[in-house]
Amino acid sequence: MKRLILNRWGIWIGGSLLVSMILIALLTPVVVSGDPRALSPGSRLLPPSALHWFGTDQLGRDLFVRVLYGARISLFVGFSVAFLSAVIGTSVGMLSAANRQLDAVVMRVMDGVMSIPAILLAIALMAVTGGSVFNVIVAVTIVEIPRVARLIRGIVLTLRDETYVEAAISTGTPPARIVIRHLLPGIVAPLIVQSTFIWATAMILEAALSFIGAGTPPTTPSWGNMLADARALWQIRPTLIFFPAAFLFVTLLAVNMLGDGLRDLLDPRQAPQT
Repeated sequence: MKRLILNRWGIWIGGSLLVSMILIALLTPVVVSGDPRALSPGSRLLPPSALHWFGTDQLGRDLFVRVLYGARISLFVGFSVAFLSAVIGTSVGMLSAANRQLDAVVMRVMDGVMSIPAILLAIALMAVTGGSVFNVIVAVTIVEIPRVARLIRGIVLTLRDETYVEAAISTGTPPARIVIRHLLPGIVAPLIVQSTFIWATAMILEAALSFIGAGTPPTTPSWGNMLADARALWQIRPTLIFFPAAFLFVTLLAVNMLGDGLRDLLDPRQAPQT
């Protein structure tokens, strides 16, 4: 296992980039003294300089400070959605696999939700609930739960037919013990991998919702809002788009590389043959 981890360069590169972005997000209030919402009409659209490393936007706000604070929003939304989707989706998937009558109803609901394009469903939910970071997390979580539920259901149905599970059932082992000892170990690895991809998808959806004005409030320093504000000025100040887009790209690349590396590591079919 140790040698496999050392050979998975995607885990190291993706993990290092992601940890760096998380540290940036956590330490931003400590190392940066500027206010991401502070207006300075006299300093509008300044180019990058020693005073404003990334320049300023059309309202005179320091773009460097706003990009760093945007990392907090994006990573928080991505992690929250991944965690909530994993917890709720796992519960729904296991309950569905344990009860055939419930399975017929729950899976049809999950299929119905999955039949709607993710971005359209998220927009519809945001139109009902209103724009806020909390509502974005709720909307994107609802979109992602069916994918986790179907994954867990399929794994549990497969594990349920294994000999050791049937033996545990025949000997009268309590259901809770069967779940903890025999089912959860087989769920953890694919769930971790799926959660990393949900994390990346959630960040994309948050940025897309904010870009079209259906996500976080316009005053919130999110990368999607920055891209939306800069779309009419990209020919004058292309850096207004470049910096938030570059940070979003690097973060998504890190999460996806980590997810791909974990999938290769945890999938027995990817293990080297001896």
